[in-house]
Amino acid sequence: MQRKSAAITIGMKTDHENGFTLIELMVAVSVLAIVLGIGVPGFQELIQNNRITTQANEFVAALNFARSEAIKRGIRITLCRSSDGSNCSDSGNWDQGWIVFVDTNNNASVDGGEPILKVYSSLRASTLSGNTNVAGYVSYVSSGFTQLTSGAFQAGTFTLCPDSSGSGRSIVINAMGRTAVSKAPCS
Repeated sequence: MQRKSAAITIGMKTDHENGFTLIELMVAVSVLAIVLGIGVPGFQELIQNNRITTQANEFVAALNFARSEAIKRGIRITLCRSSDGSNCSDSGNWDQGWIVFVDTNNNASVDGGEPILKVYSSLRASTLSGNTNVAGYVSYVSSGFTQLTSGAFQAGTFTLCPDSSGSGRSIVINAMGRTAVSKAPCS
């Protein structure tokens, strides 16, 4: 004998399959396209803003490292732009990379016997340039103040901008060697 089991179907339709209709699917895809169209540009701007902030913080950290080493060691420490990680560059911008070294002869150039303390690689998708006083190097003396090789105080402004349009950062070094970062327009 075969037994037939009775299926209990309370509140369920058994005459067709559950799923989306073509119209429901088209509406969902349209809503998704609109949300992505609005959200993706804002997300790209957020990513670019975070990259610029990170790069500005990395540069400020390098400046603070050079300043603290000058105070700790009681000698001149220089930070200069460098494309190869072992010599100071005479041309180009800071975005090619930079190094921090002990500058025993106060000439803002790496010479034999002057140890390189830290090497920083080039920046990605950004430009970093300094005005006249800080175009090639920043030197800190044992007091923590910035000083040109001529002996005059050294203050200046760096501008960090993304390769694409958007806002950048302005990094200002005062004569006491302290830094301040603020948003800056980029063209």
